[in-house]
Amino acid sequence: MYSYQLYSSRNFGPLANTLKMLAEVGYKDTEGFGGLYSDEATLATLAEGLKANRLTMSTGHFGLPMIEQNPDFVIKVARAVGMTKVYCPHLMPADRPTNSAGWRALGARLQKAGAPIVAAGLGFGWHNHDFEFSGLADGKVPMFEILAGGPALEWEMDVAWVVRGGGNPLAWIEAFKGRITSAHVKDIAPRGENLAEDGWADVGHGTVDWKAIMAALKAAGVKYYVMEHDNPADDRRFATRSLASAKGF
Repeated sequence: MYSYQLYSSRNFGPLANTLKMLAEVGYKDTEGFGGLYSDEATLATLAEGLKANRLTMSTGHFGLPMIEQNPDFVIKVARAVGMTKVYCPHLMPADRPTNSAGWRALGARLQKAGAPIVAAGLGFGWHNHDFEFSGLADGKVPMFEILAGGPALEWEMDVAWVVRGGGNPLAWIEAFKGRITSAHVKDIAPRGENLAEDGWADVGHGTVDWKAIMAALKAAGVKYYVMEHDNPADDRRFATRSLASAKGF
């Protein structure tokens, strides 16, 4: 299923306009992030907007503090908008472990935190950035340690961040097929280009070998393919061109 991470449009107008735009250009599904359901009021606005535009929200990002401290609200959000998967998306630099044991412990912590969410019938896992692929002093890789420490965790693979972190997406897909349940579909501009957009590109208009990677993800049984751009100059352009490209892979 092709989806759209609403974080991509956080700098463009009200949510109602974004949801209307996505429906107009052909999306059926979306992915949420914390600011869209920080409380009852924002959750109600989101649910109403999705319904009005005949959109679903199969997946969502939630910060670790909310997951650990208020899992009941996470579950409430998921049920209100029809999510099937919940992903924890990030750790601030000061909170990141510094050795392999610490990263493995993080995996165990995540699995424990997600237990109530899994018990409620939802998938739960981690969403990567680039820092999980920086080699440690002992030669190990944080992403591997997270998944080893939390053997029941699912993984939403952000492919372009894997590339930026120096990883080989195809090798990681082969190693963890079966645990990768969603993928962020984003692209990287050629070096020196799109600097105003932080070096990202519309999907299919950059340097990531999406044809090969999409084939590998599909063969691995990945269900959700989420278009994302961290800083587009024009979110409608990004949404339209990326969906067209993804459908052609």
